[in-house]
Amino acid sequence: MFKKRIEKLREAMDSQQLDAVLLVGDPNRNYLSGFTGDESFSLITLDKAFFITDSRFTEQAKQQVKDYEVLEYGKSGSFVKFLSGLIGKLKVHRLGFEENIVSYSQYELYHSNLDCELVPMNGMVEKIRIVKDREEINSIKNAAKIADKAFDHMVKFIKPGMTEREVGLELEFYMKKLGAKDLSFPSIVASGERSSLPHGQATEKVIKKGEFLTLDFGCIYEEYCSDMTRTVVIGEPSQKMLEIYNIVLEAEELALKEYKPEMPASKVDAIARDYITSKGYGQYFGHSLGHGVGREIHEAPVIGYRNNSKLKSGMVVSDEPGIYIPDFGGVRIEDLVMVTEDGGETLSKSPKNLICIN
Repeated sequence: MFKKRIEKLREAMDSQQLDAVLLVGDPNRNYLSGFTGDESFSLITLDKAFFITDSRFTEQAKQQVKDYEVLEYGKSGSFVKFLSGLIGKLKVHRLGFEENIVSYSQYELYHSNLDCELVPMNGMVEKIRIVKDREEINSIKNAAKIADKAFDHMVKFIKPGMTEREVGLELEFYMKKLGAKDLSFPSIVASGERSSLPHGQATEKVIKKGEFLTLDFGCIYEEYCSDMTRTVVIGEPSQKMLEIYNIVLEAEELALKEYKPEMPASKVDAIARDYITSKGYGQYFGHSLGHGVGREIHEAPVIGYRNNSKLKSGMVVSDEPGIYIPDFGGVRIEDLVMVTEDGGETLSKSPKNLICIN
């Protein structure tokens, strides 16, 4: 599995005339190595692979990283000094680096100490990560199953008079109890007027009858994320609440039918956006329809009106239209979708009919 990923990277390196690449960010480094820790480095050339760490992670790396030579840099006193010696021995002239991850101060350090040309990788590894393999998809499906079970539990747990923070803590505890390593992101728990905040994290606000409650959450399982959103009503909904909910639900389901290979991402976004606009609420849907999900909660591709790139089988993305009305409230409904040769497979299985909690 990791050998295949490294070979894809080497093909990209060769096309860009790179002698080696240095990976410092956890997602890319771990995707290509199987390591589950942090604060380590990978140096990959066209015929060799080195995993470089210090004494804290050496034993772990030797257990987890099978297709690399594991090296410990600690005795040299400095990673950059160690790296300088290594690339000198390997005769590296053009070194690719993650320009979206390496800070300016780190770049200056590398530039001053490494006798080679530093070349931005321009998302080289991220482009490989866009299409998931079987093992990745299985992990994402398992993360989605945990989220589904958690939502079923939360519908029974939530009661009027609880605070948003109480709900968020229970949601986190329950997903971890089911085997999640961590949250994909801080859970969004927003009720009443606060539900118009697309990223409204939990507060001490008391959840009351007659309010929307939006839950946007996910978990990490075997290093892969899930992401889903459900909006419920506490008590009974007003006619306007029913109208908004049904518009968002219809938009979400219309878009779900369009996830297929060769479909431009912008056109999927347009399906949901145009429907919401036709109902008079277009100004209240400001974000993109969705995004890729994998080792990171936000990955390529963006399912948005600016992205005309075409979908491919094996992509896993979110489908999450919403309507957010200031001083009133909002609704978002989100599923995880895997693009297949036959269309789209919805990985989120939680019900989407409006649930009223009394």
